Amino acid sequence: MKRSWQIFWHITFWVCMISFFMFLGYSGAKMPMKTLVVVFVYFGIINIGLFYLNYLLLIPKYLDAKKYKRYTIYIIAALIGFALIKYGLAFVFKPIALERAGKTIGFWQFTFSTLFTSIIFVFLSTVLKFTIDWFLNERIQRDLENQRLTAELSFLKSQINPHFLFNSLNSIYSLAYQKSDTTPEAILKLSEIMRYMLYECNDNKVELTKELQYLQNYIDLQKIRFGNKAFIDFEVKGEVTNQHIVPLLLISFIENSFKHGIANDAASPIKLKINLEDGHLYFFIQNKKHAHNRDSSGGIGLSNVRRRLDLLYPGKYNLEIRDEADTYTVQLSLVL
Repeated sequence: MKRSWQIFWHITFWVCMISFFMFLGYSGAKMPMKTLVVVFVYFGIINIGLFYLNYLLLIPKYLDAKKYKRYTIYIIAALIGFALIKYGLAFVFKPIALERAGKTIGFWQFTFSTLFTSIIFVFLSTVLKFTIDWFLNERIQRDLENQRLTAELSFLKSQINPHFLFNSLNSIYSLAYQKSDTTPEAILKLSEIMRYMLYECNDNKVELTKELQYLQNYIDLQKIRFGNKAFIDFEVKGEVTNQHIVPLLLISFIENSFKHGIANDAASPIKLKINLEDGHLYFFIQNKKHAHNRDSSGGIGLSNVRRRLDLLYPGKYNLEIRDEADTYTVQLSLVL
């Protein structure tokens, strides 16, 4: 909130408070309205002055700095000083300010009664100060946490492109080494994929239709790599409309299946199913494992996607990975 608005709301609050108590006093007092206004305004200004003395000076300078003894001495001195000022002001408006039920009250009785009022204002200013400081600290902590998470997500996302590019270039290199006629087509597919990754994935979420097309392009690239001998059952069920998803979230599971699984066996194809139902995305992929898989960890891909899920879908996903003797299965349910 801007400082000008803060001042406006503070002034509005105090005007309303003084007006309210002045109305209560007028309803039961037998004195001219003009005199009543002067009394309440003067005493109100003194109490408000004590409020802001504690709020703007004593708390920040001593209490926040953990100088508790000095704060205690100064706040007691302020209470006594303001009580004497009130008593002196009461003489100006005597007998109005020094009468209670038709009797004139003494110095100590008046002082103790005004001390009680002053303590209330000190208490209110202390509560307000600590409440505002708490909210400000919470906001700062949230901003710092958001900055940290944004930086971490940017780092995780930056890992995806080199990781994918490394694997794809290896595949195209293999085709070029074999002098395959499909090498230009593979380069074109890679170009389309990289265009999507560079220009479409800058937002936090992308259209699900584009992400599914990206997965299809990747699968087509792998089929070219295997000389059209890559067997994968890719099926999408449910209505794809205006759903959105975090980009590049599912590709690591598919990469993992092609890299560590058996893709060239028509009898045991990679099974990839995506089902959309009631605002949820259900992802299933299963591949047959190589008998001698030297790198079954999945590299940085799976640890990366786990961390991104934790950051971007907290409490909104369920990931199950079953690493069995012959098969590797991933099931992911996600609230879009």
